[in-house]
Amino acid sequence: MKFGLRYCNTGPYVDPAPALELLQAAEEAGFDSAWTVEHTVVPAGYGSAYPYAQNGKMAGGVEDLPLPDPLIWMAYVAAGTSRIKLGTGILILPQHSPVHVAKQVATLDHLSGGRTLLGIGVGWLAEEFAALGQPFETRGPRTDECVAALRALWGEQPAAFQGEHVSFAPMYCVPRPVAGSVPIIVGGHSKAAARRAGRLGDGFFPAREAPQDLIQLARDTAEQNGRDPAALEITVSMPEDRALLDDYARMGVDRVLVPVSDMAGLATAIRAPEETREWSGLISQYA
Repeated sequence: MKFGLRYCNTGPYVDPAPALELLQAAEEAGFDSAWTVEHTVVPAGYGSAYPYAQNGKMAGGVEDLPLPDPLIWMAYVAAGTSRIKLGTGILILPQHSPVHVAKQVATLDHLSGGRTLLGIGVGWLAEEFAALGQPFETRGPRTDECVAALRALWGEQPAAFQGEHVSFAPMYCVPRPVAGSVPIIVGGHSKAAARRAGRLGDGFFPAREAPQDLIQLARDTAEQNGRDPAALEITVSMPEDRALLDDYARMGVDRVLVPVSDMAGLATAIRAPEETREWSGLISQYA
C-alpha cells in the first residue's frame, strides 16, 4: 500500500517556496505521489450544493480561497523533484476541451519523466460550468467521451474521434506520454463515479474515506465490462484512526492520501529529519 499527499495546491503551498519544500520533503520521506485539486473559478454566492459538507459549502464557505491551476502547479514542482508522482484529484474534465487537456497532460508527463496521474471528475458547481461556457446537464456523458478522446490523442497518430459531445478529424498531438498513455483515475463519492471507474478508469478515488460498497461496485462493473477488477487501482483518503489502515490493506486498497494539513512538520523536514523518519516508518510498514 502506497501513501500520497492531498491536496497540495492549497493552504501555504499555493506559494512557490513552501510548495517545493513540501514536495521535496515528501519525496525524501518516501511518499509516492502528491495530488492537487481544481476549481478554475468559484462564482460569488453560488447556489449549487457542495456534496461533501452538510452546509453545502466548500472549505468552510470560503469563496475566495486561493487555488492555483493544478497542472501549472504540478509543472512547477516537477522541475524541483525527480521521483514523486504528480496527480490531479481531481481535474473537472467536462469543463475542458479534451484536446487541450491531452496536450497539457502529455507535455507535463514528458517533462516530468512519466510521473503524471490524471484524476478526473464530473464536477458539481453549475455556476462554474456556466462561467466557462460548458453545459452542466450533460457533464456525465461528455466526461465519458472526453476519456475516450484523451486515450485516442495519446495513442497512434494521427488521432481522430467522433462522438456526440466531442469530435475531431485526424490530427497529431505530440509529444505523447512517456509510457504511451497516462493513468486516468476516476474520482467521486457516488455510484455513478464507481461505475465510470469500473467501465473506463485505470483507478478509482472515492472522495471520502474508503467506502467498501463503492469500491466493490467499481470492481464489479469492471468485471461486467470484461476488464480485470484487480487492475483497478484504488486510492482512498487517510482515516482519522490509523488503526483502520490494516483494514484498508485487507480490502486491497492500493494508495492512501494524507491531507497536507497534517504535514506542517514534514514541510520543514529538511530542518526536522525526525518528521521524515516518522512518515518513512509508516510508509515502510505498509509497503
